[in-house]
Amino acid sequence: MKCCIFGAGDYHGELLDLARDAFVIAADGGLAHTEAYGIVPNLAVGDFDSLGALPNGVETLRFPVMKDDTDMALAVNEGLARGCNAFFLFGGMGGRLDHTLANMALLLSLAQKGISAYLVGKEGVVTCLCGGACLEFSQTCEGILSVFAASESCEGVTLTGLLYPLDKGRLVQDKALGVSNHFTGQSASVSVEKGSLFLVWDNINNPLPKRSLLK
Repeated sequence: MKCCIFGAGDYHGELLDLARDAFVIAADGGLAHTEAYGIVPNLAVGDFDSLGALPNGVETLRFPVMKDDTDMALAVNEGLARGCNAFFLFGGMGGRLDHTLANMALLLSLAQKGISAYLVGKEGVVTCLCGGACLEFSQTCEGILSVFAASESCEGVTLTGLLYPLDKGRLVQDKALGVSNHFTGQSASVSVEKGSLFLVWDNINNPLPKRSLLK
């Protein structure tokens, strides 16, 4: 079951169809986004300091303001507890940089558990890919795709169908070798044999990639 979580960050209706037939969670101020797009969440989670009041007419889990997890992390934990195995985090970028970085850490944590997750923002989509896996992009994808090491080093990184290909290369955290690659109008793929990668691409109605395991 897929889970769509709406946070309070920048969001302008991108990939909204993903919320259909999904378990929808509003994380605190993300309730404003669900209301704006006519989505009735299955659950509201958070300390509700951003929202300023408890929501009405929806199941609510309230947590203290002084806590270890962000509202988005609490929502992800609740989605996992309810059996969700694919996550789409809307409104998790823009605004406060610290929350954007915290949400990228969430992507890494989920990827390490073998769970696909995406941060969907106004201008870009972010996901994490762990060793032994591959992402395949449609030939209709346009714009920029950047790849960064999410672990200290990533071995066996292969990029195909992009402007700047790479065959079993090595990426490290302190060098941005994979920044600003480009889709070229053909099918493309990114794979890594060891380590974890962050991938960022333009949110211009590009379809989400297909995940698979390396053979």
